[in-house]
Amino acid sequence: MSAEFILKRLAYIIVTLFLISAAIFFVTQILPGNAAQMILGEHAAPGQIEELVIKLGLNRPSIVQYGDWLGGILRGDWGTSLAIGQPVLNLTLTALARSAVLGAVALILVTIVAIPLGVLAADRQGRPTDVAVSVGSYIGVSLPEFVTATLLLVIFTRPELGLFPAGGYVSVAEGGVAAFLSHLVLPAVTLTIVMTAHISRQTRSEMVEVLESDYVRTARLKGLSHRAVLWRHALPNSLLPTITIIALDVGYLIGGILVVEEVFAYPGIGRLMIFAIQNRDLPLLQCVALIISAIYALANLIADLSYALVDRRIKYD
Repeated sequence: MSAEFILKRLAYIIVTLFLISAAIFFVTQILPGNAAQMILGEHAAPGQIEELVIKLGLNRPSIVQYGDWLGGILRGDWGTSLAIGQPVLNLTLTALARSAVLGAVALILVTIVAIPLGVLAADRQGRPTDVAVSVGSYIGVSLPEFVTATLLLVIFTRPELGLFPAGGYVSVAEGGVAAFLSHLVLPAVTLTIVMTAHISRQTRSEMVEVLESDYVRTARLKGLSHRAVLWRHALPNSLLPTITIIALDVGYLIGGILVVEEVFAYPGIGRLMIFAIQNRDLPLLQCVALIISAIYALANLIADLSYALVDRRIKYD
């Protein structure tokens, strides 16, 4: 894997983000409502609204406003929230850090659970274990996030049980590790259930194909143990499509987090985006959308680089 390839891919990402930034800016400009009206309130006088429109530069051509916005981003000035009055980058990064913790926990749980389940189902193809994993996967895929989240809320937050809080967020500094984790469990499990269904099905499908290949039969004829054949030879060669699914699930994770954070009142980037839409806070909405796009682009780059780490035969020029 050459440094030139990585630099070229990063250049593609920069061009892509530039095009996405233009799309985000001009789409948000056509949203109904008026930013000045949102700031001053519905009872503001027309003269006050017009004065604020001029002060904010909202009467200028959209292309000029876009140029100023993009220039501010390049200088590190992403704008100020219209609803909160704080720099949007600080608000977004704070929310992103909380969502990143939630997403990382979900991805770790998925990796620990989904891949072994897929391997186990493929190894016992057609047996009760395989059927149970397949049925569980279909159920997990079929249930929307808000349904799964609601079921977990109903079951595990009942007062008589008192296992987990119904929602919210407590930092380690505020409530300690136990309180922090207790608020994280149900949202993370909700995300894990759906992603586990996706990844276990993909892993099983690829493992079934690999276990029937010639080199696996050769490894068995050489006298290697079943465990060695399964985990050292078959699994690494079936992981490439699984890595692709995991990278794509980062995109799902962003969308799923939006729903899950709203259900559990978790103050992450998804809930921040909903707040920005509801309040027509354009600088905040634009910042959140652009950062989410950057995360998705980087996730795909990491997936490509992971291919070469898993399979040494893959070379990028």
